[in-house]
Amino acid sequence: MTDSGRLLKISGFVTILSRSPADEEGVHDSFQQLIAEHSDNGAASSALELQQLQSDLDEESRDNEPLSGPEHEHRRRQGASDLECDGGEREMDPIQGEGWSSDTLKILSSMPSRTIGRNRGAIISQYCNKTLKLRRRRQTRPSIRDFSPSSRPSIRSYGMEGDTTDAEVSKRERLVNNLQNLPVSDRVRMLRGMPLSVAEKKEIRNLVMQKEKRILSNKKLSCCSQLKYYIIIAARKSWYSWLSFLHSLQPWHTLLKRVSGRFGTGVLSYFLFLKTLVFFNVFLFLVTGAFLVLPQAVHPPYRDMTSFSGLELLTGAGSFSHTVMYYGYYANYTLPRRSRDEGGGQNASTLTSDSQQFSYNMPLAYFFTIGMAFFITCIILVYSMSKTFGQSFRINKSNSILTMKTFSCWDFKVIKKKSVQIMSENIGTQLKELLAELTQKHTKSTFCKRFCRLMVHGVAWTICIASTTGCMAGIYYFSEFIHKDLQQNHRNLDPLMKEAKLLSLPTVVSVINLLLPALFNLVGWMETYESPSVFAYVAIGRNLMLKMSMLGVLCFHWLGRVAPEYKSIGLTCWEDFVGQELYRFLLMDFIFTLLDTLFGELLWRLFSEKVLKRKRKPVFDIARNVLDLIYGQTLAWLGVLFSPVLPVVQILKLFLVFYIKMSSVMLNCQAPRKPYRASQMTTIFITLLCIPSLLGASVCVTYTMWSITPSTSCGPFRTLDTMFKAGKHWMEILEKDNPSLSVLSKAHTYFVENPFFLFVGAGIFLIVIYFHSQVVDGQRKIISLLQDQIQNEGEDKKFLINRLQSVHKQKQDAGKRLKSQDSTC
Repeated sequence: MTDSGRLLKISGFVTILSRSPADEEGVHDSFQQLIAEHSDNGAASSALELQQLQSDLDEESRDNEPLSGPEHEHRRRQGASDLECDGGEREMDPIQGEGWSSDTLKILSSMPSRTIGRNRGAIISQYCNKTLKLRRRRQTRPSIRDFSPSSRPSIRSYGMEGDTTDAEVSKRERLVNNLQNLPVSDRVRMLRGMPLSVAEKKEIRNLVMQKEKRILSNKKLSCCSQLKYYIIIAARKSWYSWLSFLHSLQPWHTLLKRVSGRFGTGVLSYFLFLKTLVFFNVFLFLVTGAFLVLPQAVHPPYRDMTSFSGLELLTGAGSFSHTVMYYGYYANYTLPRRSRDEGGGQNASTLTSDSQQFSYNMPLAYFFTIGMAFFITCIILVYSMSKTFGQSFRINKSNSILTMKTFSCWDFKVIKKKSVQIMSENIGTQLKELLAELTQKHTKSTFCKRFCRLMVHGVAWTICIASTTGCMAGIYYFSEFIHKDLQQNHRNLDPLMKEAKLLSLPTVVSVINLLLPALFNLVGWMETYESPSVFAYVAIGRNLMLKMSMLGVLCFHWLGRVAPEYKSIGLTCWEDFVGQELYRFLLMDFIFTLLDTLFGELLWRLFSEKVLKRKRKPVFDIARNVLDLIYGQTLAWLGVLFSPVLPVVQILKLFLVFYIKMSSVMLNCQAPRKPYRASQMTTIFITLLCIPSLLGASVCVTYTMWSITPSTSCGPFRTLDTMFKAGKHWMEILEKDNPSLSVLSKAHTYFVENPFFLFVGAGIFLIVIYFHSQVVDGQRKIISLLQDQIQNEGEDKKFLINRLQSVHKQKQDAGKRLKSQDSTC
C-alpha cells in the first residue's frame, strides 16, 4: 500500500472515530441518501467532483513520494519499525497544533468536536437535513429530490475549513424555514441538540418566532379560527398557571432549598425523610379515617362520658378513652344497628342476624382496614426503596457531575433576588461537596496503624454494645417492677399517682434515647474516621441498634405481660391501655426532642459564643435525629391497631418537629467542616424504615391479631378467640346465607388462614428487591465499561492523529533528502 493510500485510510479511521455514536448514525444515513441521490440526479457532476478530489490527492502524493529503490525501501522499513517502537513514547498533545501538517489540520477541522464556532455552515446544513427528515415523518412533504443540491451538504466542502458567508446565511434561512414548520416540541428538541453556542441558538429561535408572527399577521383568519386560536392560548395559559399553582402548594419547597444551600445534602436528607414520613401518616389516617373512624363516629355506641380535665393531653387516658381514639370504643356489631346491651357485649348469633341486613360490618372492616393499610404501605415502601436504590447507586463519577454542575445547572428562568441567592448557595454547596469527593485521598497505612485502628474500632463497638445491652436490661427490669406494682396496688392508688407512675416508663426510655447517642458520638470522635459520611453511617447503625432494642423490650412488655394478665392490674380493656402507652411514648419523645433542641443546640451555641468566645457552632447530628424519626414512626405503626387516630398525633408531631428543627438548624448549627455528598443517605433511610421499622411493626401486629385473645368487654373482637377469627366468622355467615359462595370460604381457609402464603408473599418481595439490586449492579458495571471504552477511544484518536503526523513528516523528510541528493548529483 502506498503512503497516500495509508494516509487516506488513517484519515478515514480518524473521521469515523471522532464522531460520537449518537451523531454517527444520523450523519451516515444522511450521507448515504446524499450519495444515492447524487448518483441518480447528478451523476456527472458528482463523478467530476470525486475525480477532481482524487486527482488532487494523487498529485499531492506524487509530489511528496520519493523514487522507489532498494535504498528507499530499506529506509522506509527502518522508519516504520522505529515508529512502531517509539509510537507510544512520542505521543503529542492533540490540543497543541503547532508544527502539524495541512492534511492533519484539515482532518482535525472536520472532526465534530472541532467544528463548533468555526464551521457553523456545516452544522446548520446538517440540521437542515434533520429537520427535513422530521417534517417528512410528521406530515407529507415534498421529497428531498425537489430541493436544489446547494441546500444539502456537498462533497465540495470536504477540503474546506468553513463555508462562505452567503452560503451560511442561505443555509440559516432554510433552517429557520424548516424549524418554523415543525411542532413546538420537535423544534425545541432540535435546537437543544445543535452543537452551537447559546447566543446562536437564541438568535435562531428569535428568527423562527419572528417569522411565525409575520405569517400570522399576514394571514386573514376567520372569526371561528380566531376564536379557536384564542381558546387554545387561554387553555394553555390556564394549564401552565394550574401547574405553577400545584408546584407552589408543595410543602416546604423554599425552606428545603435554603437548607440544601447552607448545609448540604446530608442535612437536606433528614428533612426530606421527615417529609416522606408525613405523607405516609397522611395516607394511613385517610385509610383508617374513611373506613373506621368516620363510620363509627356517625353511629356512636352508648357510653358514659366523663368530663375533660386537661390531664388527658399528657396521659391519653380519661375522657379520651370514650372516643374514637381507642380500640375499645368500636362496636362489635354491624352498623347502623346499635347494640341494645348496655355493656356492649353481643354474641355470634346477633352478629349473624345483623349481617343479613345491608349494613357495615365493623369487626370485618376493622380487620381488613388495618391489614390492607399495612400491605399498601409495604408495597409503597418497597417501590420507593427500589427506586431510590437505583438512583443513588447508579455510577456517577464526580468529575462528570462536577462538569454538569459547573456549566449547565443554572436555571435562567429564576429572576427574583431571593431565589437567585438561594440557587447560588445551593450550587456552591454542591460544588464544594463534589470537590471534596474528588480531592479525597486514600492513603495506604502501615500494618501497625491498621492494627491500632481496628483495636480502637473494636473497643468503641464493645462500649456501644455493652451500654445498649445494659439499657435493655434496665428497661426490662424497670417495666417488670411497674407491672408488679400495679398488680399489688392498683386498687389503692390515687388516679393522679397511677397516671404519674404510668408516665415513668416513657420518661426513662426517652432519657436513655437522649443520653446514649451522646455517648456514641463521643466514642465516634475517638475513632477518627477519614470520611464524614462513614462516620454518619456508623452512628446510624449504633443508634438503630439502641432504638430497635428498646422497642423490642417494650413490645414484650405489652404483649407478653399486659395482654395475658390485664385483669390482674385492674384493666377491662388491655388494647386501650397499650394505645394509651403508645400515645404517652410519642408525647414524651416529642418533649425530649424539644429539650434536646433547647439544651443541646441553643444553649450550647450561646455558651460557645458568650463564655468560650468561639465562633464555632454545633453540627447537626443527622444520625440521632433520623433514628428519632424512625423510632416515632415505628410507635405510630404499632399503635394504629390499638388507636386508629394515632397517625393524626404523629402528623402534628412531625409538623412541629419540622419547624422547630428548621429554626434550630438555621440559628444554632453550622455546616460540616468537611463537606461531603450524601448520595446514598435517602436510600439508607428508606431501607431502615422498611426492614427494621415496618417489618417489626407488622410482625407485632400480625402476632397480636393471630395469637393473642382480645378483651372480652370492649372492642370489635370481644366475642372472638382471636382477631383473625373475624374473617372466618364472616365467611361462615356468607356460606350459611348463600351456599353458592362456599368457594370463597374455602379460598379464605386455604389462602388467608394458611401462613404458607404469607411467607410466599414475603419471599416474593425479597426476590423482587434482590433482582432489582442485581439489575442495578449490572447497569453499574456496564456503565463503567462504557466509560472505560470512551476513554480508550479518546486515546485511540490521539494515537491515530500522531501516526498520521509521523507518516507525513517521514514523507517530507524523505522528499527533502532525495531532493538534496539530486541537487548534489
